[in-house]
Amino acid sequence: MDDMKRAKVYWKGELAGSLMEVDSDSYVFKYYSTWLDDDTKPAISLSFPKTQKEYESVKLFPFFYNMLSEGFNRQQQCEMLKIKENDYFELLLSTAVVDTIGAVTVTRFE
Repeated sequence: MDDMKRAKVYWKGELAGSLMEVDSDSYVFKYYSTWLDDDTKPAISLSFPKTQKEYESVKLFPFFYNMLSEGFNRQQQCEMLKIKENDYFELLLSTAVVDTIGAVTVTRFE
């Protein structure tokens, strides 16, 4: 658990949940109870319906992976940020803070 990376997930600037990389083979997304309890708040995506359960995956969830750049842009970002090209979670934490396509942004949990 010491190597676990955590992120806050926002929908249109409002805190909706958390995303964790427990290790390179284990990822967890969970909504915060305040988001779940508010019927006016939507699910952040169709792949994450609002529920109390934690979503688990052995790789970075496709919803979050698809927020990453591809090809040459990803190579340039990794080089500039000194991130390994296959460290998708760190790349997400470094690039999905603002100006993403869609309503969801991701910030480092500090």
